[in-house]
Amino acid sequence: MTEAGGEADPPFSHRLRVYWEDTDAGGVVFYANYLKFFERARTEWLRALGVGQQRLRDDTGVIFIVTDTALRYLAPARLDDELDITVRPAEAGRASLTLQQQAWRHNGGAAATLLCEGTIRIGCVAAGSFRPVRFPTQISRALSR
Repeated sequence: MTEAGGEADPPFSHRLRVYWEDTDAGGVVFYANYLKFFERARTEWLRALGVGQQRLRDDTGVIFIVTDTALRYLAPARLDDELDITVRPAEAGRASLTLQQQAWRHNGGAAATLLCEGTIRIGCVAAGSFRPVRFPTQISRALSR
C-alpha cells in the first residue's frame, strides 16, 4: 500500500477537554501535551477501526512506535477548552504510516479554531526486538477502508 485515506475522506475526530494538569504557568496548554492529545486520538482512531493495541500485541507480537514528529503551533488552548483532535492517514508503507493530525478548539456553534497541526510517522515493530515488521493483515485491511 502506498497511500492511506484520501483528501476527500473526513478525518477521524476525538473530542477531549483541557484540564488544569495540561496547562503551564501561563495558563495555556503546555506545548508537549499536544503530542499526548495526538496519541490519544490515534489510539481511539485505531479502536474505531477495530484494532485494540494490547490485543494486537498479544495476537501478533507487534507494536507501534513514533519515529518522527513535526508540530506547528498556531494558537493557544486554555483550561476547560473542548478540543477536537483529528487523525488523517497520509501515506502508508509496509511498516510505517504517516498521519496528519490537528487540534481544533471546539467553539460551540461558531467556527472551530485551528490550534496545532502536525505530521506524525509511526512504525510497526516486533515488540521484543523493535525490528521493523510489515503491518499485520488486519491493519492493512483497516487502512484500506
